Amino acid sequence: MSDKSDTDISEEEAARHAAKMAKKKAARDRMMQNKDGEKGLIIVHTGPGKGKSSSGFGMIMRCIAHGMPSAVVQFIKGAWQTGERTLIEENFSDLCQFYAMGEGFTWETQDKARDIAAAQKGWEKAKEMIRDERNTMVLLDEINIALRYDYIDIADVVDFLETEKPPMTHVVLTGRNAKEELIEIADLVTEMGQIKHPFRQGIKAQKGVEF
Repeated sequence: MSDKSDTDISEEEAARHAAKMAKKKAARDRMMQNKDGEKGLIIVHTGPGKGKSSSGFGMIMRCIAHGMPSAVVQFIKGAWQTGERTLIEENFSDLCQFYAMGEGFTWETQDKARDIAAAQKGWEKAKEMIRDERNTMVLLDEINIALRYDYIDIADVVDFLETEKPPMTHVVLTGRNAKEELIEIADLVTEMGQIKHPFRQGIKAQKGVEF
């Protein structure tokens, strides 16, 4: 029986690997040479797949971990007591302001006038939070749904982000079907794809996964 383990490699293999990694590092260093700038980003998470809000809240938690003030404005799921809302309000309210402005999904309220009023009230709060330069990041959760139904004027949102957003403030906008005008001005756009979803197997939204 051989004493050689699966992790043992020859000196020749080790040398080849080291040379390959050295080339990669040199290429990476060259690529990063001129990338030392910073700016407040417009970040869009869209697409039919799960994870758009989850990713946005992950960024908010990073800001909290760094002691950087932030804010959340929720446009649709305001009627839900989500885990992230509970966590932030009960433990990190000194670092993150949380405003749940929606009343639920449009098919639940069945009142277009109320939905529009709630969305526009949410947008006014969002502008207030973005204008406050103490906030490093502002998450506008599910705003793309309000924009999709034209409850908020996309031209107003684009103009505000281009002309009034402080230079170092990050704004994250989530929700499927992001408007092309928003994608155009964004610095970072991620489209979440959907390959499988438990809802199609009769599984309802569950704590810790969806909310």
